[in-house]
Amino acid sequence: MCGTCIGKSRPRDGRCDGDGKSHSELLAREGAHVFVTDREAAAGEAVAKGIVAAGGKADFIKHDVTSEDDWSKLIDAVRAKAGRLDILVNNAGILILKALHETSPEEFDRVMNVNVKGVYLGIRAAVPLMKESGKASIINISSIYGIAGAAMAGAYISSKGAVRLMTKSCAVDLADTGIRVNSIHPG
Repeated sequence: MCGTCIGKSRPRDGRCDGDGKSHSELLAREGAHVFVTDREAAAGEAVAKGIVAAGGKADFIKHDVTSEDDWSKLIDAVRAKAGRLDILVNNAGILILKALHETSPEEFDRVMNVNVKGVYLGIRAAVPLMKESGKASIINISSIYGIAGAAMAGAYISSKGAVRLMTKSCAVDLADTGIRVNSIHPG
């Protein structure tokens, strides 16, 4: 089994909240060769080294989820090192705590690029290799705010709602391929 955990969620202060780390560690405990990715090499390398120290199999690959080129390089590396991709966890996300009408177009675009476009690019890049496995799973991390509204997070809520519906659409599109597509909504 080969799993790829993509990125780590970042709360408003920029510190890693550990979701990507815990996803990676769980997959490794279940026997997956995990490819941990992050824009921040030190954080991602620490997670991969921790998995290896605990007896698991992990590699770190520096990766920006908003870059189509980075996605291509990531999938090439997974193919070269593992030969297959069974699980993709799209976990990268950012949050800007502002009312939507106070959010600048640049801030809105940044949230959408990471939280929505990153998921789209991940699915687009991973599906061809996943189809070769015969059975695979894509897990998109959304949020309770992909289902319900709240104050001071309009861009984030919009992005997580988009991830929820993108997931549903992809689940239908890929139903005949053996690839399951689900979203998780922590909160």
